[in-house]
Amino acid sequence: MFKNIVVPIDPERLEKSGTLLNRAKELADEGEKVTVVNVVEDVPGLITAELPEGLIEKAAKTARSKLSEIVKTAGLKADVQIRSGRPHNAIVDLADEIGADLILMASHDPDLRDYFLSSTAASVVQHAKCSVMVVR
Repeated sequence: MFKNIVVPIDPERLEKSGTLLNRAKELADEGEKVTVVNVVEDVPGLITAELPEGLIEKAAKTARSKLSEIVKTAGLKADVQIRSGRPHNAIVDLADEIGADLILMASHDPDLRDYFLSSTAASVVQHAKCSVMVVR
């Protein structure tokens, strides 16, 4: 069905990662490319000055390690990437860069703040140039 799938996963919210990766395997054509990505939000310079040296790099390394293990456990061949920035922008930009034909992502149950700020999933759906499947 799809040849190039982007699967954003937050290593701190892994409860849906197995479902996402299994769905990616189901939806992918033979010879597919799957890219699993985590986006580390940018930290303002004023705050980074107060953080211990190397903390952000360590967090990115830990996220890459967790994602690689999840991908391996799921039996999926996938590229693992760590990006920085606003999550919805980084996800859409990555999909554009690699010519993705599907973004497959999880959504949490909305709460009151989502009605004012909107969720990452809603922003990706609104701005992506490719298909987006949101799994609850």
